[in-house]
Amino acid sequence: MNSPVKKVVIAGGGTAGWMAAATLSCQLGQVIEITLIESDEIGTVGVGEATIPPMQAFHKLIGIDEQEFLRATQGTFKLGISFENWGEIGDQYIHSFGQTGKEFWAADFQHFWLKLRELGSTAEFGDFCLELQAAKENKFAITENPRINFAYHFNATLYAQFLRKFSEKRGVKRVEGKIAEVATNSDNGFIQSLKLTSGQVIDGDLFIDCTGFRGLLIEQTLHTGYEDWSHWLVNDSAIAVQTESVGPAIPYTRAIAHPSGWQWQIPLQSRVGNGMVYSSRFISDEDAKKTFLSNLDGPAITEPRVIKFKTGRRMKGWNKNCIALGLASGFIEPLESTSIHLIMSGILRLIKLFPNHGINDVNVAEYNKQSAFEIESIRDFVILHYKATERSDSEYWRYCRDMEVPETLAHRIKLFADSGLAFKGDGEIFRIDSWTQVMLGQRIYPKSYHPIVNVMNQDDLKRSIEEFAVGIKKRVAQLPSHADFVKGYCGI
Repeated sequence: MNSPVKKVVIAGGGTAGWMAAATLSCQLGQVIEITLIESDEIGTVGVGEATIPPMQAFHKLIGIDEQEFLRATQGTFKLGISFENWGEIGDQYIHSFGQTGKEFWAADFQHFWLKLRELGSTAEFGDFCLELQAAKENKFAITENPRINFAYHFNATLYAQFLRKFSEKRGVKRVEGKIAEVATNSDNGFIQSLKLTSGQVIDGDLFIDCTGFRGLLIEQTLHTGYEDWSHWLVNDSAIAVQTESVGPAIPYTRAIAHPSGWQWQIPLQSRVGNGMVYSSRFISDEDAKKTFLSNLDGPAITEPRVIKFKTGRRMKGWNKNCIALGLASGFIEPLESTSIHLIMSGILRLIKLFPNHGINDVNVAEYNKQSAFEIESIRDFVILHYKATERSDSEYWRYCRDMEVPETLAHRIKLFADSGLAFKGDGEIFRIDSWTQVMLGQRIYPKSYHPIVNVMNQDDLKRSIEEFAVGIKKRVAQLPSHADFVKGYCGI
């Protein structure tokens, strides 16, 4: 296809569709025509209510005002995730978004902390992270020097509505209707047009598939194929429900492990989003629902709904003249809140590689290469949470503990367990702090540390590190409560 791309058609709305529309209209709206097809009769999953920090930069890029966005979506702030019962029943740790300790070029902070423990200190690794300590105290503020690193909790349905208004102001045309047929070119198999049940035909040069798990364009039409990861990520079901708030919103997501899965709690200004993620191999839908509903902290305000999924990814995120975003491109699972990030990075990657002078194999191959690396690195990080467990109380956790994992992950675990080393590859979104917090939090303790820590005077090392922790406590004490900050900054 050598003709310039002038018409972009987005199939499906929801978070993925409207994020694509908002970004394209903001960055390329003057040179392309954007149409989004959405049916009011087709519901969206609408439970992606937690994010990771890069979303701040995304909003700045397309000109979204943070306070306006948070008020419109009943949003709150997120400093990390509290993992409960993952390493062993009764364990609790926080994977925060902050930097732990001080940076040193030759060795990361965990090596100095390990030496400190050897010297008799009882300080926890998280004592040296501002964001983690603020989360534990339910404190929050937007600060500089030091800058607190944060993400958001928000109502995903309201977010899609917010982005729709944003996009339509910038020229995006929304067409209401269901897609009945997908027409392809008989010579090259490229998608030519979409026919709606009303009979309306919408043609385009480039199509973005945001039709969710079914992948109407990328899979049902182009038969791209799917790489199944369910042997590593065994969860295939989720139950979602909203509850009344029973207290002030906390600045972190809770991920509470159960015998056959785990439960999330995401606090918004007006309510709490809840879900149970589980594997139907190890528990029935009915028993999962009973477990879930018996562990809610507040009265339910919606009916529970079961969502089925298969973990994995499309073999190609970009096939011919179709790019899949969101659930149409693949799904890891809700743990670590990466679904919205993958939508964001996918559309930004498309803009960088946009086929202005026609779709060519080089651009497509580069897009697919980068997309595969990104989602596979996230996959490994999520699998780590299941593999690194000492639980043996159920068949589910014994399977996770004993399963073979990707070689890329097995290498990371062994490297850390043997020598305390962690690393962040180019293009990966999770930092060394993230890997270290989860591995230590789930009982992977290194056998040794970097020898450079022995070069320092032991008394100086201990004093310096302990003073650093005291400084964090003082800064946390000066912060307002998360609830008070939200009320003053973006209260509804």
